[in-house]
Amino acid sequence: MSSPSKRWWALGLIALAQFIVIMDTSIIGVALPRIQADLGFSPENLSWVFNAYVVAFGGLLLLGGRLSDLLGARRMFAAGWLILLIGSAVAGLADSVVVELTARAVQGAGAALIAPSALTLLMTLFGAEPKELTRALALYGAAAPAGGTAGVFLGGVITEYVSWPWVFHINIPIAVLALLATPALMPAGGTRKGSLDVFGALTVTVGLGAAVYGIVRAPEVGWASGQTWLVLAGAVVALGAFVAIQAARREPLVRLSIFRAPNLAAANVAQLLLGAAWIPMWFFLNLYLQHVLGYSAFPSGAALLPMTILIMVGMIALAPRAIARFGAKPMVVTGLAVLAVGLGWLALVRPDGSFAVDVLPASLVAALGMSLAFIPSLGTAISSARPEEGGLASGIVNTSYQVGSALGLAAMTAVAASAGADRLGDLPALTDGYSAAFVGAGIIAAAGAVTAGLTLRAANRRRTDAAEPVPAG
Repeated sequence: MSSPSKRWWALGLIALAQFIVIMDTSIIGVALPRIQADLGFSPENLSWVFNAYVVAFGGLLLLGGRLSDLLGARRMFAAGWLILLIGSAVAGLADSVVVELTARAVQGAGAALIAPSALTLLMTLFGAEPKELTRALALYGAAAPAGGTAGVFLGGVITEYVSWPWVFHINIPIAVLALLATPALMPAGGTRKGSLDVFGALTVTVGLGAAVYGIVRAPEVGWASGQTWLVLAGAVVALGAFVAIQAARREPLVRLSIFRAPNLAAANVAQLLLGAAWIPMWFFLNLYLQHVLGYSAFPSGAALLPMTILIMVGMIALAPRAIARFGAKPMVVTGLAVLAVGLGWLALVRPDGSFAVDVLPASLVAALGMSLAFIPSLGTAISSARPEEGGLASGIVNTSYQVGSALGLAAMTAVAASAGADRLGDLPALTDGYSAAFVGAGIIAAAGAVTAGLTLRAANRRRTDAAEPVPAG
């Protein structure tokens, strides 16, 4: 067992890893107009600076979890940082659309190795002590939405005062620090025999990518067009092939029977819907601040800092106590319901609105909902799996959140565009489009609350309760 101080230093590095891999989804948001101008992106392809990362990240997470179980979490953690470093260097130096999107996909591949191995390392370090595990998960959980929101702020600062390539290059010194610290802080772990389902990883990544591409392109080519339905049908076929491959293989990428574990599937659905509601919220809130209220890059990012602070306080101080008192299920349901209320409030934004009236109170309500729902759903998903499948469970829950984020953003982008968000300069039309996206995201959050209430089992409370001891094994 590591010394207590060393374990908490290790947790700091694990939380940093989670912060960075989520930050990399959002830090490019403010920089997108300048990336578009410098590299020649068309308006319809610009969202792929975001989607190339998220699709590679979400599609390869299951493979990353499997590699973590087979080759050791510490080894995959370090490998992921190295790949992220390479992708970040190339993304900042890119001089064409193809190079930029390829580098973003490489970044996503690195993140897909970091995220599940980080969660496995956390469980290895703190899993034997329930109270410490809940505190560790709280810090880890706070790093995710904080990274997403803080990424917008940092992106604004860097874009305004440095240059857009540094939204990628900022990863380089952090990755070097992580690579130097990993051998000293992380438990070595072991390896075990097994095979890799590379074809399964390929089919799930192709399926997810096709689904996102089809939804993103639908507003431009038409939902009724043959191209839209052909791409979406291809996505269904690829994902169906993935399930068939998993059912047929002796050593699949995902053992399908793992979803029979009580609460595992339900908690992953909650994480998927949470990502599908939260990510579109900050994406369109940032656009509202810039395109309607007229904020420049730096003020736009700073306007989201109150959300970040509330999320961190809520996850670290409030969520563990609430889980201890009420249990995981009530917190997931309540958090998603509060998030839905916040999104409904944001849908009331006005063309002549203000930050203090239209943005701040509603965004804080949404942030409170996120802070209540994220930790219990994450902890429930991880604790429901067998210990030897910790990497797989980590990969599944990270995949659920990232897939939800990608599909939710793609769907809400289509909703916003159909309601007028593609008419730059027309403030009433833009506001109507962003409002429609907030309404759609709120419906997703409300559906998540209802689904969690119907499917999560309250009996799982003891496994995520910080105040009660959990029997060994």
